[in-house]
Amino acid sequence: NVADLSNATIGEVLLVAQSLEKETGIPFIRMDQGSPGLPVNRYGVEAEKAALDRGVGSQYPAAAGIPELKQAASDFVKAFINIDITPRSCIPTTGSVAGSFASFIACAQRQEGKNKILFIDPGFPIQKSQLRVLGIGWKEFDIYPYRGDKLRAKLEEELCTGDVAAIVYSNPNNPAWVCLEERELKIIGELATKYDAIVTEDLAYFCMDYRRDLGHPYQPPYVPTVARYTDNYILLLSSSKIFSYAGQRIALSCISDKLYERHFHNPGVFGPPFVASILYMITSGCTASTQYGYAEMLRLACQGTINFVEDTREYERRAAQMKQIFTDNGFHIVYDK
Repeated sequence: NVADLSNATIGEVLLVAQSLEKETGIPFIRMDQGSPGLPVNRYGVEAEKAALDRGVGSQYPAAAGIPELKQAASDFVKAFINIDITPRSCIPTTGSVAGSFASFIACAQRQEGKNKILFIDPGFPIQKSQLRVLGIGWKEFDIYPYRGDKLRAKLEEELCTGDVAAIVYSNPNNPAWVCLEERELKIIGELATKYDAIVTEDLAYFCMDYRRDLGHPYQPPYVPTVARYTDNYILLLSSSKIFSYAGQRIALSCISDKLYERHFHNPGVFGPPFVASILYMITSGCTASTQYGYAEMLRLACQGTINFVEDTREYERRAAQMKQIFTDNGFHIVYDK
């Protein structure tokens, strides 16, 4: 019963595909959820089992997260992005969807008059659906004609109205696989500071720009990020793709320490209400055992025991195959730069 597929959400496309598969018996190539069916990371599974055997399931998890995960998150950000964020400011969320939902609430309420979210598309469509639920307005523009230095003028045009509370994008994004370059992130960071907008940088496909030799802990090249150019940022780090842990619904919102401590008219200091007044109201914390699993995978990645870039390289191989299938059959690549 989806009236217009061109405006359908990921969830609606999923339902249509499932219905057609059931009716026809023909399997669909699934490009909707970024879930290629890779095996789950076994280290996370074993750590979760051990946590459950210790009895963690009998207690409510702290909304701010277990200390082991917060420390592992801080270490991971340093190892692979080369950015310093204290464990206090690394908050577990029930998937990045919960992280973006909370960030939209926090950003849109912090200052009177700043009540819109600016999307640099293509991005994650569910985030706009979240804003519909919340009753928050948004602006959007497609990155394609504004690559490189052209981005500055376009961002100035969107931000100069003074009503933008946050800037949101995915880097890389799915399915276009556009990767913002360092100079573009610098522009975003500088203008976020100038116009006091908070950047929500969705890093679900972390280190998946396979053209670069990323993913070596504490060694360059590091993952490009807006965090080098502004203190107004929230990094969303999901376990779903890099550790193939989508079923356990665990991610992190890593907030700039300066933003975490910053005072606003509403709700006061940014960080504590983000955790206790927003995230806790949404999910009441993340499953305790899953936090231990995620913490162990992050810890082993920092040690080099887990090479998640190689573990996920199947994305690269399948993307190349899909691209070849499309171009061989009369399609052309729109996002070619």
